[in-house]
Amino acid sequence: MLNHTSKHGIKSISTPRPNRFNRGQGLPILESSVEAALERKAYTTPLRTGALGTKKGMMAMYDTETGRRFPCTVVQLDRVQVVSHKTRKLNGYFAVQVGSGWKHPSNVTRPLLGHFANNKVSPKRHLVEFKVRDETGLLGIGQMISPSWFQEGQFVDARAKCRGMGFAGGMKRWGFKGQPRTHGVSLTHRSMGSAGQSQGGGSRVLPGKKMAGRMGGQQVTTQNVKVIKVDDEKGIVVLNGCIAGPDGCLVKLSDAVKKPWPNVPPHPPIASSAVDPPRTLA
Repeated sequence: MLNHTSKHGIKSISTPRPNRFNRGQGLPILESSVEAALERKAYTTPLRTGALGTKKGMMAMYDTETGRRFPCTVVQLDRVQVVSHKTRKLNGYFAVQVGSGWKHPSNVTRPLLGHFANNKVSPKRHLVEFKVRDETGLLGIGQMISPSWFQEGQFVDARAKCRGMGFAGGMKRWGFKGQPRTHGVSLTHRSMGSAGQSQGGGSRVLPGKKMAGRMGGQQVTTQNVKVIKVDDEKGIVVLNGCIAGPDGCLVKLSDAVKKPWPNVPPHPPIASSAVDPPRTLA
């Protein structure tokens, strides 16, 4: 026979204080992994890939109901094709590599030429990756993307490199007021002035100081641009308003992240070999 002895203890009537060192059992899973980071970004990651286009210029259109005249931007899609995939198993994330245009094989480096040959697509002038949420957004390698990929009335985000201004002064680049025109100022009316304090600030220019330098030439994203018209025969997408960049620049179009995702029919699933490791030359 086993002797069962009861143990009496003092039970606290107040709730226990939280452990300030966050130790013990029942703690939440540490969310510092790559999978957790991708899960946090899933809400703003597009469900499908985007497309590449060339800005051809601007035009005007009229609203047939109100008669209002509004500006538009014409973007042309030139042989936009899926080149390869990025998968979470191999690369840590899902993405679709899209190419546009055409480039002569003699002007393509051998590693890149082998990349095109492995995926059986012609050499492309431009290559861009578009991240997608999961493997359902991966299109088949070699599939063409036409202007009808976007719907009339939906909203897109247009990314392009803005026009470069070259080396600009502080007044043009940042809108500085400049120096006075009188009171002893000579030949320095448009100069920036002081760049910082001397001994009190460490005798240095603080990082991020607004000074003269290269102006423009960086990528600018124009969000929530409405698609007015798509034309597969001419290969153009007409956008409402203006976007960054000069005529002839490369434009990256994708579904707007701050608007509801467009209701598009699902594309046919790709073969499992397209998600597995890429093909290699024999």
